[in-house]
Amino acid sequence: MTHEPTTSAPGGAQPVLPAWAEVDLDAIAANTRVLRESADGAAVMAVVKADGYGHGAVQVARAALAGGATWLGVAHLAEALELRAAGISAPVLAWLVVPGQDLTAAVAADVDVSASAPQTVEALAVAARRTGRTARVHLKVDTGLSRGGATAHDWPDLVRAAARAQAEGALEVVGLWSHLASADDPAQDGLTRLQAERLAEAADVAGRHGVRPPLRHLANSAGTLAHPATRLDLVRAGIAVYGVSPAPQRGSAADLGLVPAMSLRARLALVKDVDAGEGVSYGHAYTTSAPTRLALVPVGYGDGVPRHASDVGPVGLGGRRYRIAGRVCMDQVVLDLGEDADARAARAGDEVELFGTGAGGAPTAQDWADAVGTIAYEIVTRLGARVPRRYVGALAHDHALAPDAVPGGVSATAVGRR
Repeated sequence: MTHEPTTSAPGGAQPVLPAWAEVDLDAIAANTRVLRESADGAAVMAVVKADGYGHGAVQVARAALAGGATWLGVAHLAEALELRAAGISAPVLAWLVVPGQDLTAAVAADVDVSASAPQTVEALAVAARRTGRTARVHLKVDTGLSRGGATAHDWPDLVRAAARAQAEGALEVVGLWSHLASADDPAQDGLTRLQAERLAEAADVAGRHGVRPPLRHLANSAGTLAHPATRLDLVRAGIAVYGVSPAPQRGSAADLGLVPAMSLRARLALVKDVDAGEGVSYGHAYTTSAPTRLALVPVGYGDGVPRHASDVGPVGLGGRRYRIAGRVCMDQVVLDLGEDADARAARAGDEVELFGTGAGGAPTAQDWADAVGTIAYEIVTRLGARVPRRYVGALAHDHALAPDAVPGGVSATAVGRR
């Protein structure tokens, strides 16, 4: 993925940006420490798929490792190879592969790969023979999510295939694992317990076939924070690493000791007075009810702002919250500021915050999720490449961890696009 040039404004100042996402790497490390403390001695895998949930995979990976994570997790092989290309040597698990995909580069780079079917085991063995290396595999069992993983019926076949390849020396079974379906929902605690029991049963089956790997892992962020029985040998923490509550029904980020790492900010492009009865934005879905001031915010659905945030998306300005007035456009949204003293004080160039830590009453990613009927995961992950990421915090200035230590990266004090 490309990066914007690290240019500066005249005099060496930061360039003026229409919008940017500020990512606090110290918050990433602090959240990882909270998760490590909650893991009851289990190792912590920081999940950095989808470009670190939109925060920047390499930067987040380094900060999470600084905070005590010892593993990294991704969905796709290319994501794992990006980490390796950045010089990150920590164990990395990639868990989505398709038939026919070449696994040679992953095996050569010591990337652990998940297998839900014998064909993946066989492909790993082929890659191991090509590279002269031992492939590392985690066998996945479906304990109730009905997504990835071998069913109870197919599990013995997967284990036998892995046992044969392991006996040959082509691969090492590193872990047995599964994925929780509803750990965030207190009403589904019975299902979570059942999934833990099913993973234990699958481990027994594997043991009878001589497969006894050192790791079993089941817990996601919600499991790590709320379900001791799921923590086992390793926990896979995703959204909580980024300071977002994985289970709003159980507690907010603050309740769980987490700090949101990303803030989405912009500068007003224009402020103007309009009369009552003026239609605002496409289709005039919003009409001013009185003389008012409108403010133009230069972000839209092309940047990841949900279009269905029309008329409901919250934006913080000057210590107050406003809602988007009318439709979200590709590149911009409009706020109706009213006509009070705060509205009269607003000027083009003023900074607004679409979401962040919630300090001063500004919106959070969870507030946006609640407003548009989705989950906070989607809000932070959907930000597009047009929104530069600015890295802050002490870790952003640590030479070993900063983005400029990454090939093709950007300096900690400059603005990078991830």
